[in-house]
Amino acid sequence: MDRHFVLGLGGTVDYELRWDTAVLDRLALEHRVRRHELTTTAPIIDERSLLVAILAFLASGTGAERFVASSAVIERFVSHFEYDITLGGTGVRAGLALDRLSIPSVQHLVSIDENVRRLLPPSISYVSSATRDTLDPHLIVQYPVGARARMLDGDVVSPAPNRLIFANDPPNREMAIAAELPAALEGAAAFLISGFNTMQDHELLERRLDELEQAMRSLPDDALVFYEDAGFYVRDFAETVRARLLPRIDVYSMNEDELQEYCGRAVNLLDAGSIVDALDEVAARIPSPTLVVHTRYWAMAIGPHARRHREALDSAVRMAATRYRLGDRFTAEDIESTAAMPRHAGGAAVVAAIESLRSDIVGVPGFVFDVPSPTTVGLGDSFVGGFLSARSQSGRGA
Repeated sequence: MDRHFVLGLGGTVDYELRWDTAVLDRLALEHRVRRHELTTTAPIIDERSLLVAILAFLASGTGAERFVASSAVIERFVSHFEYDITLGGTGVRAGLALDRLSIPSVQHLVSIDENVRRLLPPSISYVSSATRDTLDPHLIVQYPVGARARMLDGDVVSPAPNRLIFANDPPNREMAIAAELPAALEGAAAFLISGFNTMQDHELLERRLDELEQAMRSLPDDALVFYEDAGFYVRDFAETVRARLLPRIDVYSMNEDELQEYCGRAVNLLDAGSIVDALDEVAARIPSPTLVVHTRYWAMAIGPHARRHREALDSAVRMAATRYRLGDRFTAEDIESTAAMPRHAGGAAVVAAIESLRSDIVGVPGFVFDVPSPTTVGLGDSFVGGFLSARSQSGRGA
C-alpha cells in the first residue's frame, strides 16, 4: 500500500443537540432543579441527573466526557430537542478534517451501522472489528458563551463556550481490535491512537493493549505514532495505557481540560509562568519526545523533538479554528482564509515570552473570532487532523 494514515481506534454516531434555552429551562423547572444540586461528578442514571450534569458544566464553562447508565437515557433526553446525526470519535473526525484537504485515511472502527456507511466520505476506508450492526449514540452538547439556564432558585450563565459528551457505548468500551489492523499498518506514514478512555475492565484493557502492540509491529520504523488523550472514565487506566504505549508514542497530545486535570489545579492559560510550570509538570509525568497541549488561546509543544513540529502545530490550529467558525462544511480555501484572520493577542504574547526563555518549547497562538454559533465539538479531533495533514504535505505521508 502507499504511505497513508491509519486512524483509530473507535468511531461513534453522535447526536449533536441544537442548543435551545427554552427547552432547557422547561426541563429544569419540570425536574425542580436547584443551584445547590449542581455537580459534575454524580452518576448519570436518568434524565434528571443528566440535566443536572449539563447545568453544572454550563455554570463552570468547562468541557468533559461522562458515562451514562444507558443509551435509553440519551434517547429520552434528545427527544425534547432538535438534533443532528453526525459521526464522531477522534479518528473519524480527524479523518473528516483530512478529507477537506483531499487526504485519504484508513479508519479502525469497533462499531458499524447505516449511519456510518452513509456519512463516511469516499476518501475514508475502514477496517472493523464489529460482527453486526449496532447503534449506541453519543450525546454532544455544545453551549455558547453567555448561555443562560433558569432553575427554581436562580440562573446560571456560561462564562465560556464548550462541549460535553455523554455516552454508554459497549463496542467502544470493549475496543476489540480488528484482525485486519496489522495489514492496514503496513506502510503507514502515521498511526493515531485514541479511545481507550471509555474502557472500564482493566483485564480486558491489558488484553487489548497486548493485541495493539502486536499489530503495531507492522508499522514502519519511520511511522509517526500520535496519541490523543481524553477524559478516562477510570482515571487509573490512563496510567496503564501510558506504561504500555509511551515507549512507542512520538507525539502525546491533550487539551486544556486534560492538562489541568493532570496538574490537579486551574492553570492560568494567559500567564507564561503558570503555563511553563504546568507543561514541565505534565512533561515530567509523561516523558514523550513531544508533548502537545492545545487550548483556546494557543497550542504548544514541549520536549526534545518539539521544534520540528512547529509547522504541524500551526496547521492544526488553523484546522480547528476553521471548524470552530464554520462547522463541518468547510473547504481547503476556508482554511487558507482562516490563516489571514487575527490571532489571539494574549496567546501570541505568552507564546513569544515562553519561546524566548525555553528552547524546548514551541508554540503558535490561536485565532480570535466573533461567531454567533461556534462549533465547539470536535475541535481537538480537527486539531489532530490538521497536525497530521502537515506531515502529508511535507511529503513524508505521501
